[in-house]
Amino acid sequence: MNKVLKEKLMQAFSSVLPVTVIVLVISVIFVPELSVVTVMIFLLGAAFLIVGMGFFTLGVDMAMRPMGEGIGVKLTKVSKGKVSSKLILVILISFAMGIMITIAEPDLQVLAKQVPSIPTLELMLTVAAGVGGLLVTAVLRSLFRIKLSILLIILYAIIFGLSFFANGKFIPVAFESGAIATGPIAVPFILAMGLGLAALRSDKDSLDDSFGMVALALTGPIIAMLILGTFYEPSEIKIDTAPIGDIDTFRSAVSVFGAKLPITLKEVSLAMGCIVLCFTVFQLITRRFHKHQLGRIAIGFIYTLIGLVLFLTGVNAGFSPVALVLGSKLAASSINWILIPIGAVIGYFLVAAEPDVYILNKQVEEISEGSITGKMMYRGLAVGMAIAIALTMTRILFGIPLLWILIPGFVLALVLTFFVPKIFSGIAFDSGAVCSGPISVTFLLPLALGVAEGAGMDAMLYGIGIIAIIAMTPTIVIQIMGFVYQTRSREAALLTNAEVAAISTVDTGEIIDWGDITIYKRGSNG
Repeated sequence: MNKVLKEKLMQAFSSVLPVTVIVLVISVIFVPELSVVTVMIFLLGAAFLIVGMGFFTLGVDMAMRPMGEGIGVKLTKVSKGKVSSKLILVILISFAMGIMITIAEPDLQVLAKQVPSIPTLELMLTVAAGVGGLLVTAVLRSLFRIKLSILLIILYAIIFGLSFFANGKFIPVAFESGAIATGPIAVPFILAMGLGLAALRSDKDSLDDSFGMVALALTGPIIAMLILGTFYEPSEIKIDTAPIGDIDTFRSAVSVFGAKLPITLKEVSLAMGCIVLCFTVFQLITRRFHKHQLGRIAIGFIYTLIGLVLFLTGVNAGFSPVALVLGSKLAASSINWILIPIGAVIGYFLVAAEPDVYILNKQVEEISEGSITGKMMYRGLAVGMAIAIALTMTRILFGIPLLWILIPGFVLALVLTFFVPKIFSGIAFDSGAVCSGPISVTFLLPLALGVAEGAGMDAMLYGIGIIAIIAMTPTIVIQIMGFVYQTRSREAALLTNAEVAAISTVDTGEIIDWGDITIYKRGSNG
């Protein structure tokens, strides 16, 4: 087996194992009536997840990242031309790529199925246009060096302004669309594109501006969907309370995955085909990549395809139905309050299973040259996810409107952008989209819908919205982490300067105490 692939599979195994064990323990203790076949389906889903994550992360490293960086670098070079038509070309390329990578997102199909009152094509084109428009904005921000915090304040002011005019039941769907549209295909590409855009800049803000593109792209679908929602009346969501059906043997359990595999293969192949087509046109026009690079990217595309097919088959066939059953059973029980701490625990460990989390953490560590470690990022994201799930369970059980959580949350996140290093603000807002990936959409969303059904709440109002909260909490937690990091760095710098000053005043042969450090200055001969 390829050594790198083996390492990726081991990383995937260590990421998926904790949440698998937690769900099994919850099933045994709190939902003992769960059938053995249901548990078997969940374990099969976990196996698909592990193999899929291994192939996907390797494929992203080989194909999606270099492709995104190459396009970002090329856009920067083109924009330096004096002719205004070149800027128009940058805008057209950015808008086209935004539309293509959004249509390619498998999770968008999940959203379309949950909003039956809006035709699928119209919904997908609306979301895609939103991503395309804001991706253009993100590219122009990097090129013209516009402050991310100012742009985010303007965009969220528009979003919350539109929310007061939109249909109340449509608001959760609109906020969900932003996080869902920036999924496993869009995030690696946009993150790499941001890195490429900043690579050729030599100013002091180039490092900070390498993040924030995903955060801006996420707001586009929300705005577009809130506008679209004024023309449609959302209908009720029909929840299948027995998603696993009459499966009672291991063979029939395996057949669930066998039936799901070709459907997922078709969806992902069409999605990846859009990306390949765009990349081919880009390569023919620019000749950016050499022959050996193209070969590596082609292999990376194959790995990405295999990984996404296996990963999405696992979560759709194995994780989603089990999450729906668990949520419904727990919410209908006499101890439904237990969902709040259980949700927090699941959220803390589930973040490691999101494939885009690995990509973001690796890029942050590389860009910051190790000053912001992957371990720091993981802990911050895990805490953010835990808070998000606990908040969501509380919201569903007590019937709290979504905007009561999102408005103060995002206001706090935007205020923090003025007090933390700019790079942390960019990373924080990108983290929201990264955490709300395919695992969240296909495990946590069904869990929330099941809880709403079991608790007797309106699924449209309270079941949907969990992904929006997941996209919010890391923006706060990571910035708080950045504030602490900045404070400690300043304290360390002051201590170092004080020590240097103390050493410079010590006479030869003199010994003084400096906290835990003893300073002794030798003579010129000692």
